[in-house]
Amino acid sequence: MTVFYVLLAILMLAILIVVHELGHYTAARLMKIEVREFAVGFGPKILGWKSKKYETDFSLRAIPLGGFCAFYGEDDPTGESKDDPRAFSKQNVWKRMFTILMGPVMNFVLAFVVAACFYLIGGVQTVTGVDPYIVSVTASGPAHDAGMKDGDIITRVNGTDVLDGTTDTLIGMIDSWREGDDPLDITVLRGDETLQMELTPYFDEEENKMRIGVIIGGRYRTETVRVGPLEAIAGSWQYCVYAGGTIFEALGNLVTKGEGLDQTSGPVGVISLVTEQVQEYGFEMYIQLLVVISINLGIMNLLPIPGLDGSRLIFGIIEVIRGKPVPPEKEAIVHLCGMALLFGLMIFFTFKDIIRLFN
Repeated sequence: MTVFYVLLAILMLAILIVVHELGHYTAARLMKIEVREFAVGFGPKILGWKSKKYETDFSLRAIPLGGFCAFYGEDDPTGESKDDPRAFSKQNVWKRMFTILMGPVMNFVLAFVVAACFYLIGGVQTVTGVDPYIVSVTASGPAHDAGMKDGDIITRVNGTDVLDGTTDTLIGMIDSWREGDDPLDITVLRGDETLQMELTPYFDEEENKMRIGVIIGGRYRTETVRVGPLEAIAGSWQYCVYAGGTIFEALGNLVTKGEGLDQTSGPVGVISLVTEQVQEYGFEMYIQLLVVISINLGIMNLLPIPGLDGSRLIFGIIEVIRGKPVPPEKEAIVHLCGMALLFGLMIFFTFKDIIRLFN
């Protein structure tokens, strides 16, 4: 079964890559820009065929962790193709920028369409309440002494059901305890086991309230509501905007604070994450991850990093402002250096992911 989920994860990456590169390819065809090769994967060629109509080589390669859509004369540091009328640098700057932009755009479109279809077919999850549970037990305190553990669910306090869709009832009963009252009689659910505990709260002067030595969290109760096309589109838009905002926030924290650097992963780490999450949470998680990773791929490609689409767009903007292009040979060197750096980082993160798997 693990192999099956790994294959599903690889299929997800392949879908995201193919859609991205098809964005470039389709835009190039619309703009009458010739494509030299369209490849899925890297490394040795497994399958290949040539389009007689467009003279484009299509190939499937051995390592399914990437792909490319190569244009004539693109990234030519020697300048050999500068006089070739098919060369990418010879095309109108707006056509080139449109072709470059459509790769990331198609990742956003894929995420939006998949989420909308999922909501339309499966419905939208709406929150109907919150059940309290123990996020963590402090190292010392009444809860720790009574044997309470992280993840326990408190179901009753002094015979009162506290699973009423809020955390207020539980928190209120703890805070209303006063000196001289009997200890709280608490019923705890731990997996399939039900436990009885007695706890005597204490007054936390810093927070000015009674406590039992735990951090109380909330688990959402949800129900699926069937929706029409307009509601599905609205729900998809809201989810995609939320996912994009979360990604931008994480990137900002990574750049300014270094937060999340230790969690950065390459393709192997992504496959491992997808495999674990889908095994545990099922098809719905697969769809959620596809949407989020597709948005992430689109955003990352728009960053002004040499070798990525964002950097190529920057050169196009410079050309529009200057009224003439940066010499293609110089631009090619920038992109090739960027690609070499990106491949080096991918190799580094791949080794890091493999070591993490063994650990």
